[in-house]
Amino acid sequence: MIVPVLLVAGALGAGKTTLLNHLLAHPDGRRIAAVVNDFGAVDIDAQLLGSVTEGVISLKNGCICCSLQGDLLRTLSSVIKRDPAPDAIAIETSGISDPAEIIRNLMDPVIFKVAPLETVVTLVDPQRLRDDPAVAEEALWRSQLRAADFVLLTKADLLDRAALDAARAVVGRFKPPASIFETARGVVAPDLLFSRDVSAPRAAPRQMPVMSEPFATVTWSSQAPLSLARFQQVIGRLAPRTLRIKGVLLFTEHPAQPILFQSVATRGTLAPSPVPPADGLTAQLVLIGREGELDAGEIDALLGGVIVS
Repeated sequence: MIVPVLLVAGALGAGKTTLLNHLLAHPDGRRIAAVVNDFGAVDIDAQLLGSVTEGVISLKNGCICCSLQGDLLRTLSSVIKRDPAPDAIAIETSGISDPAEIIRNLMDPVIFKVAPLETVVTLVDPQRLRDDPAVAEEALWRSQLRAADFVLLTKADLLDRAALDAARAVVGRFKPPASIFETARGVVAPDLLFSRDVSAPRAAPRQMPVMSEPFATVTWSSQAPLSLARFQQVIGRLAPRTLRIKGVLLFTEHPAQPILFQSVATRGTLAPSPVPPADGLTAQLVLIGREGELDAGEIDALLGGVIVS
């Protein structure tokens, strides 16, 4: 069982809990477990419906204690072993914590094997940046930005365009413009946070109108032998123009070991996959980007160069 992890970071009041609540209420078909601040775990089926009391969260289908103790590995292991197991785990960090140490723990090979870090998203409150520009000089604030695959400017419905553009400019001093998004009331496109099913059928770019910035998806598959060295070269060209890529592949260099590839923003990983591509394929890839920035024909041509003739 492999359960991907979403890490949500940001300063106090940036909107982390709002995002998490929206994600839990609109899980896009996923069963999500939330691990909050001190790694107390909260089981979520589809929508958080009850009220919170000390140490216990009331759910529609019963109660479960959330005051789990122990280290990160033991907590994640407990969550993954639940029946049914979650499809994903969302970890909300404390607003005064540096996510770097959590990321180091999540990248531990033992943890990564069962709970791979999929996305790190850092939330920034543009209003706070406007009212207190010195925030951008704080070491913790900068560290939270450095950790992020994507940065969300929150509360976008409460500020005018000038204020949002000013916040983009400040954050853009530390992160690529392509990794910065705006959100209101915690609404985020699930495809920005979680990879899509690599077994989805081939599709041309399509709009996913969840946020103000629409996304597009292209899938690619192959039955031909593939070169790992060529794949790495092609991904070096594709990654800067995509938001995320996920796939399972078989390479001629390692014919007996399926490889899971994931790329989010500028971070990419190759790891053994417990299952091969489906239906005798050698590759199943899903690529996600902003609408208008994915060219299915170009992607076909580039990935075709990975095939060993």
